[in-house]
Amino acid sequence: MTPHPRPRLSAEDWLMAGFRALADRGPSALRAEALARDLGTTKGSFYWHFKDLPDYLAKLIALWETRAFGDILASLDPDLPPRGRLEQLCFLAAGCRDPSYGGIALEPALRAWALSAPDVAEALKRMDARRIEALTDLCAGSGITDPAAPRALYALAVGIEALADDAGTEAMRLLLRGL
Repeated sequence: MTPHPRPRLSAEDWLMAGFRALADRGPSALRAEALARDLGTTKGSFYWHFKDLPDYLAKLIALWETRAFGDILASLDPDLPPRGRLEQLCFLAAGCRDPSYGGIALEPALRAWALSAPDVAEALKRMDARRIEALTDLCAGSGITDPAAPRALYALAVGIEALADDAGTEAMRLLLRGL
């Protein structure tokens, strides 16, 4: 009897494994051998998809930037008024716990990694600016004129992720009620 062939892994499979490894074990887990072990395969599969580790890490950060901003904004209901989209965005941010993507621990792990990796720090800085700009636009469209409101909402979302508990949605609801 021949063994069952392993399913072919895609580049995205490797990247998703990287998000989970980063969230669970930190940036030291982002190595071809460790990821191959996590996926039950050889590191040859890794090098089929990525030129080297720096190439992999660059693609990991690029995918995070797409998923953590563009995909979330695209998921907002365009039929809602700006206030409704603002609330939807805040609740998405407060409740995002997709375990296949590293869960709520991913962004705190990225922030910790950014302390020692300038390219990650730069990506995080870009992401923070883009998110605050989007919140600023949604706040303005909602009639929220306090210039501190977008940063306060964003700081709450970052803090909720750092706490990694289930109280985030209620905390966001309380803050939005006061705006």
